[in-house]
Amino acid sequence: MPVHHVERILPYTPDEVFRLVGDVKRYPEFVPWITSLIATRPGPTPEGGDRLSAEARVGFSFVNEAFSTRVARDPQARSITVSLIRGPFRRLENQWRFEPHPTGVKVIFDIDFEFRSPLLDGLLRANFERAVDKLIGCFEGRAAALYTPQSAP
Repeated sequence: MPVHHVERILPYTPDEVFRLVGDVKRYPEFVPWITSLIATRPGPTPEGGDRLSAEARVGFSFVNEAFSTRVARDPQARSITVSLIRGPFRRLENQWRFEPHPTGVKVIFDIDFEFRSPLLDGLLRANFERAVDKLIGCFEGRAAALYTPQSAP
């Protein structure tokens, strides 16, 4: 599958949205299908960021799965990269980038995945765009609850 690419402009600072997306242990508070998440204590990276592992349990419809990812957060580059450790995926990689924009932040999200199960893979692909829009919407809603929108210059 080619990488799915999403860009959104939000009226918040790049650092605010970087912190929001990087705070993975809080995902169950605002992403309804993440039923639990355990994150290891972060360790430093050579680039000055940090790396942690996160084990998430996801439940929606008839799907109830757990998977583990490695999360690398780079505050200098304002990027977060997620890669699969284990779970129901054959492949799972995503990256968030947060670039300054005249009205706030340009959020860039790329995801590439493939489930091991052809049935699950087919179901998610059929609804993938809607699922990604809902996921991004969860982060937009959380940002709106936490931060004050920036004024346009």
